[in-house]
Amino acid sequence: MTYHFGTYVAGSWQRRGGSDFVTVNPASPGEIVGVYDATDAVALDAVFASARRAQAEWRDVPGIRRQAILEDWLNAVEARCEDIALAITLEMGKTLADARGEILYALKEARFTIGEASRAIGEVMPSARPGLRNMTLRRPRGVVVAATPWNYPVLTPLRKLAPAFAHGNAVILKPSETAPASACLMAEIADAYLPRGLFQIVLGGAAVGAALVSHAEADAVTFTGSVETGRRIYVAAAANLAEVQLELGGKNGIVVHDTEDLEACADEIVAGTLENGGQRCTSISRLIVRREIAADLERAITERMDAIVVGDGRDPAVGMGPMASAAHFERVHSMMARGAGEGARRATGEGQHQGGGFFLRPTLFADVRPEMFLAQQEVFGPVLSLISYDTVDEALAILNGVEFGLAAALFSNRLDVVQRFIAEAEAGMLHVNHQTGVDPNMPFVGVKNSGVGAASIGRSSIHFYTTEHSVYIKS
Repeated sequence: MTYHFGTYVAGSWQRRGGSDFVTVNPASPGEIVGVYDATDAVALDAVFASARRAQAEWRDVPGIRRQAILEDWLNAVEARCEDIALAITLEMGKTLADARGEILYALKEARFTIGEASRAIGEVMPSARPGLRNMTLRRPRGVVVAATPWNYPVLTPLRKLAPAFAHGNAVILKPSETAPASACLMAEIADAYLPRGLFQIVLGGAAVGAALVSHAEADAVTFTGSVETGRRIYVAAAANLAEVQLELGGKNGIVVHDTEDLEACADEIVAGTLENGGQRCTSISRLIVRREIAADLERAITERMDAIVVGDGRDPAVGMGPMASAAHFERVHSMMARGAGEGARRATGEGQHQGGGFFLRPTLFADVRPEMFLAQQEVFGPVLSLISYDTVDEALAILNGVEFGLAAALFSNRLDVVQRFIAEAEAGMLHVNHQTGVDPNMPFVGVKNSGVGAASIGRSSIHFYTTEHSVYIKS
């Protein structure tokens, strides 16, 4: 199967018949999966004009009616789950089971989010003067630009599309050029339900993205990706005073202070580390463990990691697929080599793989010190660094001693340790006695260098996708 897409404008694909970029199967890089025509920067004016017209129509649709329309669209996406899952696996590499799970979870999250269209979004306020009735209300922000990464090619776009549409906005989406097919398929499905131009797609790399986020007609820019790219987007959007929402990187730590069931704890850690091949911003990257139990936990995790089958995500026997691209494979591999060069000890086996896929084994590094490269930088792969500690003060200092603040976890049955973790851990999402998975109704939020602007998911997203207005009525 070969996908061929171009710019999606006002409900139709604009293809020039070229092949500005292609996607390949990371499990078999000689297999071309998609052929894409990149968007010309000069075409963006027409894309924004189409979005503006569609948004003017959509904002007047009553919220409850918008919710019903969006529910029909999401149901249609679910009906195509197998087709979309295959596109994810072919372009990005994750197993088909993980791809299906991504879609079904994303739909749960989106269904919760579109409910905001029928919930109260303003307040009646007390007046300071007689004869006045005061209230607040919210209006759609307008045209939203969304740029999304390759690691969750359905979940991350839907996390932006659902609240934007529910609150009456139009969206221009630029999916990652590594895995754009699934987003393009969702746009095609939406054509039967949404006004033409409400959901448009532009394709291409950094140049297209820069032109998109800096366009004067962008009312808001939402981005998920690296800190480095997020900084550039922040500056570009600021030139137009556009509202910004950035979901950036993480270097998430899990502190294991004490546990009644070390084997179950190891299960949670491995799951939190290796979901999506570790290519997840909330993946567990640092295991900060009390020295007395470090050796036992190292053994348990090593056994689990060494048992995982790595291979083509279409094979049902495979537990973890390849890295998503050659460039990302080389990046993760070089970071692992640097960690070993700094003295980290590889506890897991290296393993061998046939074929030319971008495969890496799940890897546990022990004897890692907090200042090491592996303990400070986001690897974004199946790599876990074990760091030992002696006191709770030391554990919290290690946990907080990075530039990121996305997710953090703790295993402990001691109330004093739990309370300190909740009060002092510098992360937007805190987990106690389980790994760093999230729920579809909870805010997804980062602090420090992990996020800027309103949290996504659920009620929090209203602060980004709408503007607030004060109303004074005199009888």
